[in-house]
Amino acid sequence: MKFGFVKVCAATTEIRVADCNFNAENIISAVREMAAEKVSLAVFPELCVSGYTCSDLFNQNVLLNACERAIEKICKETADCEPLFFVGAPVSDGGRLYNCAVAICKGKILAVIPKSFLPEYGEFYEARHFTPAFKGVQKINYGGFDVPFGTDIILRNTALNGFTVACEICEDLWVPVNPSCRHALAGANIIVNLSCSDETVGKAAYRRDLVSMQSAKLLCGYIYCDAGDGESTTDMAFAGHNIVCENGAVLAESKLFENKLLYAEIDVEKLENERRRMSHSFFAGQSDNNYTYVDFSADGGDCEPLRTFSRLPFVPQSKSALDERTETILHIQSKGLEKRLKHTHSKTAVIGISGGLDSALALLVTCRAFDSLSMPRSGIICITMPGFGTTGQTFDNSKKLVQSLGCTLKTIPIAESVNQHFKDIGHNPEVHDVTYENSQARVRTLILMDTANQEGGLVIGTGDLSELALGWATYNGDHMSMYAVNSSVPKTLVKHLVKYEANRIGGKTLNVLDAILATEISPELLPPDESGKIAQKTEDIIGPYELHDFFLYYCVRWGFAPDKILYIADIAFRGEYSVETLKKWLVNFYRRFFSQQFKRSCIPDGVKVGSVSLSPRADWRMPSDGCVAEWLKYIE
Repeated sequence: MKFGFVKVCAATTEIRVADCNFNAENIISAVREMAAEKVSLAVFPELCVSGYTCSDLFNQNVLLNACERAIEKICKETADCEPLFFVGAPVSDGGRLYNCAVAICKGKILAVIPKSFLPEYGEFYEARHFTPAFKGVQKINYGGFDVPFGTDIILRNTALNGFTVACEICEDLWVPVNPSCRHALAGANIIVNLSCSDETVGKAAYRRDLVSMQSAKLLCGYIYCDAGDGESTTDMAFAGHNIVCENGAVLAESKLFENKLLYAEIDVEKLENERRRMSHSFFAGQSDNNYTYVDFSADGGDCEPLRTFSRLPFVPQSKSALDERTETILHIQSKGLEKRLKHTHSKTAVIGISGGLDSALALLVTCRAFDSLSMPRSGIICITMPGFGTTGQTFDNSKKLVQSLGCTLKTIPIAESVNQHFKDIGHNPEVHDVTYENSQARVRTLILMDTANQEGGLVIGTGDLSELALGWATYNGDHMSMYAVNSSVPKTLVKHLVKYEANRIGGKTLNVLDAILATEISPELLPPDESGKIAQKTEDIIGPYELHDFFLYYCVRWGFAPDKILYIADIAFRGEYSVETLKKWLVNFYRRFFSQQFKRSCIPDGVKVGSVSLSPRADWRMPSDGCVAEWLKYIE
């Protein structure tokens, strides 16, 4: 269970109704296969030892005794197997029969959990045979073991990176107030569900949504195991619809009518981090905890990871999802700007246009806002300010973009002003140091701010989330504006927003935006090379943005430690970057992220568009003098 990844399995094996020995043999075979696959937690279907569709045979002692003997056999034959697993069986106690989950690990029964809600509608007649679960937990002797018997039981794995498991059975999930809600509040981070849900038209989609939403609501992993081949088809068919979810995401799902072992990995560390982040609301109103906790040890061991990780976690992989997200983000950005323009009674908006992606996106958003407010685009004053590093390519692209959108274009060269500034402060212009670069950025900001004062408008910031994370901005230069529309948009998503808007607008705007999309990312603060092309390339200096956005997402959104981020980055980028290269840029990310917090502590207003924001007023509060040493140790 490396870094909190728990390998789990939902196992639908073939059964024969009332043939407990046959069913036990298949369960044993499945458990042995799981052990070989390094599984730590597994679930079988409801009443899988006997069969769910035994009907009045449940009143026969012959069947009940056969079930208990089958459970004893399962324990004996899996004593050398690692996983904790749950099997479904009818259990008699005190003259009552219960529909139960039996928890087994390393040949021992750890607990017996009865079903709380018995369906008694449509095709279901469970109350004819079974008694609903009682309140509290008592002791029962079953299968030769004295074990806790009741619903309020949580099993705690004491192995490294342990997890906590609780159980509900089929209908328990479908009722308004579920046992799993109590379980989660009491500390269970994985819920297992032994089910025998018959298949009807449209039910699979509803079932999937139900499991997904429950895992999201409870910030938990949820393993749903459904009955399949072998159950009686007298009146119903069973499809073995197994689902594994984690905090709303479907990690794995079986095909209908295919009995199989469905494997997945649940990240319990991620779930625990999220619960801590939301602890005030998650645990609000929690009642006294009267749960029984049962400790066990199950560590399947290290194995090849099952999970894959997108290289671009901020960017949806499907085109339809990407289009939907880009339209939503552009709408959020423009609506945020609309409100600010109306509130300040601004007549104009002033934007510095560089010929790069960020300023292009800011201009596109501003055009949307002006159109929505029925304000003429001529009120969008775009200023291109060629300096020592400006190339003909970016200068031409900036002018063409402004003209294609019908905005007002101003060109104000800054070389003379910057050279005068060098004289004023006694700086040698031949020394291309940080003063040489930052002086240009600050002069540009001075021009933008004063123009906005002249024109009764706002300076629209162009810097993005990735630049804020790395501090790749000149303090009190391009770092500052009157409203920053891109402040929570990561660099890897910026180009998709620009491309989406380019395709939507078309014409000359599409052509020039395609040219901008093909341009190397650069602040253009150092002179071009001998051929007049961009010499200062951002990603050569600070590292690839696809890596930094990956690091940022898992560091800020999920609170992962650096060694875990390195581990999953190696999975995501295997074949493209070596571990040494990933480690190099991860170290650079953390050093910059910690050292540059002071720039984020005073950033301008800007609307949040996604799950990650570095605004000190929204999501991220961090001391500007925090020490990075402990984080760097994890990387080593």
